[in-house]
Amino acid sequence: MRIVSGEYGGRPLKAVPGDATRPTTDKVKEAIFSMIGPYFDGGNSLDLYAGSGGLSIEGVSRGLEHAVLVDRQFAAIKTINDNIAITKDPTKFTVIKATADNAIQRLIGHVPFDVLYFDPPYAKQTIVADLAKLATANLIAPDALIVAETDQNANLPADLAGYTLLKQKDYGITVVTIYQYGGPHHE
Repeated sequence: MRIVSGEYGGRPLKAVPGDATRPTTDKVKEAIFSMIGPYFDGGNSLDLYAGSGGLSIEGVSRGLEHAVLVDRQFAAIKTINDNIAITKDPTKFTVIKATADNAIQRLIGHVPFDVLYFDPPYAKQTIVADLAKLATANLIAPDALIVAETDQNANLPADLAGYTLLKQKDYGITVVTIYQYGGPHHE
């Protein structure tokens, strides 16, 4: 695993030990960023199930200003911090050890996020529910990009109120779904 492109491109990343998380492969990461970027001119991101932190670090490497990474596992938080250290730019990252629900509560009042990554260890219900909670908390910027990485069984809806499905693509067992948030002004 490595940072694919951008300012930190080529630097190696650690995976979270054990099998509680599954890291995004470099191939899938490259595909995700070619769909949503590939580069950014500022903005900030949120990953509620950060695992090793690879997606957030890749986003900052490609021009996002700041990333908030959340995970509830101690091993994941340690790995995220180790991987952030590889960037030598720790001020561009905020790491929160919490469940997704607790993190959303703690982030109320934060500037809305422009890119949100979802790679939860379970089925789609949490992604749809998490999006609803984030929208209610005003944590999703208008036109924000939502990147969901799931398995074949998640079947995320093509028609999600307040969101436009931009792309959905299979990569073996992984399905990447990209939505764009319409925001309150579209409802």
